[in-house]
Amino acid sequence: MSEQTILLASTIKWFLLATLTGLAAGLAAFLFLRSLELAIEWSSQHPFYFLALPIALPLTVGLIRWLAPEAEGHGTEKVIEAIHERNGQIDPSVVPVKALATIVTLAAGGSVGKEGPCAQIGAGVASLVARLLHLSGDDMKKIVICGISAGFAAVFGTPVAGALFGVEVLFLGELLYDALLPSLVAGVTAFEVTHLLGLRYFSRRPPEPLPLTELSLLQSVSVGFVCGFVALVLIEAMRLMRHRLRQAIKNDLSRALVGGLALVVLGFLIPSSLGLGINELQRALLGRPVPFLLPFCKILATSITLESGGSGGIVTPIFLIGASTGNLLGALFGERATFAALGMVATLSAAANTPIAASVMAMEMFGGRIGLHAAVACVISFLVVGHRSVYPSQILAFAKSASLKVPHGVDIEAAEVEVIIREDSLSGLLLRYAKQLWQRWSSPKTSTPTEENAQSPNPPQSSAKG
Repeated sequence: MSEQTILLASTIKWFLLATLTGLAAGLAAFLFLRSLELAIEWSSQHPFYFLALPIALPLTVGLIRWLAPEAEGHGTEKVIEAIHERNGQIDPSVVPVKALATIVTLAAGGSVGKEGPCAQIGAGVASLVARLLHLSGDDMKKIVICGISAGFAAVFGTPVAGALFGVEVLFLGELLYDALLPSLVAGVTAFEVTHLLGLRYFSRRPPEPLPLTELSLLQSVSVGFVCGFVALVLIEAMRLMRHRLRQAIKNDLSRALVGGLALVVLGFLIPSSLGLGINELQRALLGRPVPFLLPFCKILATSITLESGGSGGIVTPIFLIGASTGNLLGALFGERATFAALGMVATLSAAANTPIAASVMAMEMFGGRIGLHAAVACVISFLVVGHRSVYPSQILAFAKSASLKVPHGVDIEAAEVEVIIREDSLSGLLLRYAKQLWQRWSSPKTSTPTEENAQSPNPPQSSAKG
């Protein structure tokens, strides 16, 4: 057989497998998203619906602990872990348990998203398909990646970004090109399924693109820097909350109860920090003013919800955190809407280490003309955040700077970053020059007696005593 014959057969095989996965994942995602929509509509009729959080969070903890422990957390993280550690094998019970736990959490006002559950549901369905077809370990891993892409594409209506997210999120600095075609097919199929079934996506008005000038590119760079640091705050807040809560409260149910009570207090102070936050996200993207403390309150609410036992995703809160940050930054330049759109994707790029998927998502959501500015902001934020991620199971595949030494092939949470200043690098030259200046400044020059005599025009004559 020729090379082209083998490649053609492989392409047909994965086109069919990915289409089947996209159909199954799209249908499962639609059922989940529609049920979630109805539950939120029902609970939002009550003005103080978030008072149910001290009951809802322990309930989700109990459901997950007793029925499907793999459903813990924000969804995508557990799928990444399953791909790296178990060749993509996922317990089928994860699908209904994750869906129910997320509906309970969000209906009560928990600050989580819906993309993580959709990705985990899609991956669970894909794993089941792989088992029924008796696929090999490598093929199962690839088809589960298709499930991630299908779930992501279905929930946001971005099939290309969904495909790229699935192949980019597993490793920091490496793309799985062999999974790119099936991920794209699965993402497009899942999106078409949910679209034909009548799923409604949040409305988004394409912002007016910034003019292609040097000044506007500098503004995009500023968005990248700010959103990179905001993403860093989110990552560290979640890590700190996880460690402190588990140290202070050992029992899972008690921790969920305390977290629910804390969210009730936050709900009375900043109601917009709870729930999905779609209305606040639309407000930011339309260029309307948002509360100054909204990004930080959303970070706090999301950290408490997820680390105290709530079930849900992390990307939707990242969207609101980034869009509100960009909206506030855009107030300085007189263009809130465009900066909100840039901030939304730049924060995702940094928090998830997915600059390519985030850049493409900007064009799918807001039009192609924003692509250049989005790419600049996403790459800058991706570099600024360093070797950190909201997905601790991501595997490190490269260092973001030649002056940093990171261990390759380990998960990002266990990695220790070492700074190495090379003598021939710009940093090394600047550091050496700075040391020389410091030594000259900190060590005042003292003259020896010989130098003093040489400098004196009339050296003193010695006198002899008689």
